Amino acid sequence: MDPPTMWRATTVQACGLWPFAAGSGAPMTGVPLGQHLYTGATVCGDPLSWFTRARYISNPSLFMLGMPGLGKSTLVNRMLIGLSATGVIPLVLGDLKPDYADTVRALGGQVISIGRGVGGINVLDPGAMGEAARKIGGKAGKALAAETHGRVLNMVAALITIVRGRPMDDHEQSVVSAVLHHVRERIPPGRSVLLPELLRVLTEGPDQVRAVTLDRGDDARYRDAVDPLHRSLLGILDGPLGDTFASETSTRIDPGAPAVCIDISRIGEADTQLTAAAMLAAWSDGLGAVAASHALADAGLAPRRWFFTVLDELWRPLRAASGIVDRIDALTRLNRSLGLGDAKITHTLKDAEALASDADRAKARGFVERAGMVVCAGLPRVEMEELGRVVGLSEREIDLVSSWSSPPGWAAGEREEPPGRGRFLIKVGGRPGIPIRVAITDTERGLHNTNTRWAAQEQRVEQVARQAAAEAARGYEIGQHAQQIPGLVPGYGGGLVQGYGGAALHEYDAGAVPGYGGGPIPVYDAAHVASYTAGSPRGHEQGHPQGHPQGHPGAGYDPEHTSTLRLRAVLDPQDPGRGQGIEPVPRPDPVPGHGAARNPRGRRAG
Repeated sequence: MDPPTMWRATTVQACGLWPFAAGSGAPMTGVPLGQHLYTGATVCGDPLSWFTRARYISNPSLFMLGMPGLGKSTLVNRMLIGLSATGVIPLVLGDLKPDYADTVRALGGQVISIGRGVGGINVLDPGAMGEAARKIGGKAGKALAAETHGRVLNMVAALITIVRGRPMDDHEQSVVSAVLHHVRERIPPGRSVLLPELLRVLTEGPDQVRAVTLDRGDDARYRDAVDPLHRSLLGILDGPLGDTFASETSTRIDPGAPAVCIDISRIGEADTQLTAAAMLAAWSDGLGAVAASHALADAGLAPRRWFFTVLDELWRPLRAASGIVDRIDALTRLNRSLGLGDAKITHTLKDAEALASDADRAKARGFVERAGMVVCAGLPRVEMEELGRVVGLSEREIDLVSSWSSPPGWAAGEREEPPGRGRFLIKVGGRPGIPIRVAITDTERGLHNTNTRWAAQEQRVEQVARQAAAEAARGYEIGQHAQQIPGLVPGYGGGLVQGYGGAALHEYDAGAVPGYGGGPIPVYDAAHVASYTAGSPRGHEQGHPQGHPQGHPGAGYDPEHTSTLRLRAVLDPQDPGRGQGIEPVPRPDPVPGHGAARNPRGRRAG
């Protein structure tokens, strides 16, 4: 039975059609996300709109959790498109698959590729913040320059933490800070410092750097203080990170772009250190560009712009090294006055529980606790119960979301989706959750496919399956027709009779049917069928010995049919890969001698 037709109208119109109409209570401020799972009402929302216009949340941030393949990035992709239409600038800082690059291109934005041999980021480059500080000048410019120095210092500390697997010592950060100041004082304006220059200054040991090591004029004390740092910087340059972070930034973020995506999908899945470092570098660079934009707007040198950042696959940098949570927290702890909303995406809270120390686990859970919106896709019940202790979930909400984590059924021959795909629960504080169903449009489906590397193979499998089915049907038709033609080998089944035709169709590898004695290419077209003369003595002579043993008397080969009859496939004009049957094709020129004599071994030769 078809579902009843559903109509929507404003309250002014609906009250005349149905006097008992009432509002659904679903939020209607922000990007249209989907329909309420129970009422069917449209649900709208995004962190920026709910913070600035609706005042539903006190922090313009979103934290999303869910099992892979249920549509987390699809929902965020919709927010990007909707917010872009309102003038907000989407920033995807570290696209791993990539999930968002095509969307950013469609919005006319900038896509920057990072990876070995593709592009790099100089973590010592002040970037947009340095440019803004020079433009602003005065006390505001100096304050922004100091903030830029702190951001660069934090990024160097993050790289060293990843290489070491543990945090930097406090005195080492003071050494790096002194080295950066020393180098900047000696390079021309506009040129950025490179990591190899830090090593050179550490080797030289100028007084400004020695002062923070408390060497007291003793060179041995100085070396003891800086050698571990020296080794770590060498590990960055000569280890797995060097090619990406040792040179100038390949492409800077365009402050005027309507959207930006930093694509790090060229980095291999197994290269965990480089992936985590590239993500942190992309976050630092992108959030620095946001700070620069607002500083220029505050100085009256640029229009005010709002930004929406996406920090996907948060679990990757979290697991990179002990103490990295502090660096992520320092990079992403945002001031609400910055006009910046963000979405952090990960799989489960167990990503935080896997961290080494209790302090790191507590800080990682703080990402969820501080989020204005928490969005859940399908999660196992154990995960939902753990999440409920952080954000507050009712038993019914836990049951609902955990039911979405079930796999699809065992429907044979169908593409059944998981029951939780496209279903989400939106939680805001202690309010009841809003369950929604998201149905993507054809445009979104074309822009956003997180399984692009599987798509080509799936299409190939479907194509081969269709061809195999068509060839099986065509072979059956050929066999049925051949049995009705006098002079052909009785039981000749067009490939269905095992063992016949090993050589005949092997001569036509490009058109051989798999399993019919020919080559593996699944194309059996009209030309190759027509070129096979019915009753070919060569094909019969070299046929599979199990089907037609050597010395077969050649019974059933009629000279008239052998020399004058060919078979031709009739193809479907709508689908050339599919056969509709066969038809005999008379030959005006019989081959002289074809089928005219008996072979000494018992076959007619031609």
